[in-house]
Amino acid sequence: MLPYFLGCPSWSEPAWRGSLYPDRARPAEFLPLYGQVFNAVEGNTTFYARPSATTVARWAALMPAHLRFCAKLPRAISHAGDLREQLAASDDFRRLLTPLGARVAPFWLQLPASFGPSRLAELSAFIEHWAGSALAVEVRHPAFFAKGEEERAFNRLLLERGIERICLDARALFSCVAQEPAVLHAQAKKPRLPIRPTAFSQAPQLRFIGHPELAANDRFMAPWLDKVAGWIEGGRTPYVFLHTADNRLAPQLAMRFHTQLMLRLPGLAGLPEPSVEPAVTQLGLI
Repeated sequence: MLPYFLGCPSWSEPAWRGSLYPDRARPAEFLPLYGQVFNAVEGNTTFYARPSATTVARWAALMPAHLRFCAKLPRAISHAGDLREQLAASDDFRRLLTPLGARVAPFWLQLPASFGPSRLAELSAFIEHWAGSALAVEVRHPAFFAKGEEERAFNRLLLERGIERICLDARALFSCVAQEPAVLHAQAKKPRLPIRPTAFSQAPQLRFIGHPELAANDRFMAPWLDKVAGWIEGGRTPYVFLHTADNRLAPQLAMRFHTQLMLRLPGLAGLPEPSVEPAVTQLGLI
């Protein structure tokens, strides 16, 4: 068992056939195959739409017990206005995911850039309401990155309640000067904010948005490898998620991160090999 959680933004990428999944893998097979290699996954899908109860039941049947699903609260909750008016909806969402049990940990609350310091009372009330459920929060308002009293107040709020501040590091993505549509789209969509490698709980949270050339990520990953190794040695259990612009290479980047982490933590086990069918060699007629 790994001493930390590692994964990608989803498990449902068809482009991973031939690298993470067998060429002929059916979508229904992706989730258990994903769980053979990684032990965590971001819940991006729940941010855009609430899954049906039938879908959750299917996930519950397919999701390995060791996998951790960081389900994002739907944007209909996080982006709909005063968080205090969304408490009932958040309860409904928690109940919806009950069949997944302990595999949902932590829930993620990704707040919009418009959510600033004047709304911390809303966040405090929301956190109090969620007492007893693991929760991590991501913010994007510039004031929460300005190293002033407003950021300190936000940090205190989370630290006092053992709520993790999710760190998004997109520096590798923004270092790319390629003009591919996927890169330009990702650069337009992702926030460009300072890095905050916090550990307010036993489970620090990192989202790393990578460069499309895998080797170009190494200099950006190096400080995180040291940080994650230190967290693990200190008894924490970090969560690390690797992205690329279109996520086609996200599994390879996650594997690269783990391989380099093994150099910093002697004795750390390697990841299981993906269950990919061997290529068939066709012999020509002589």
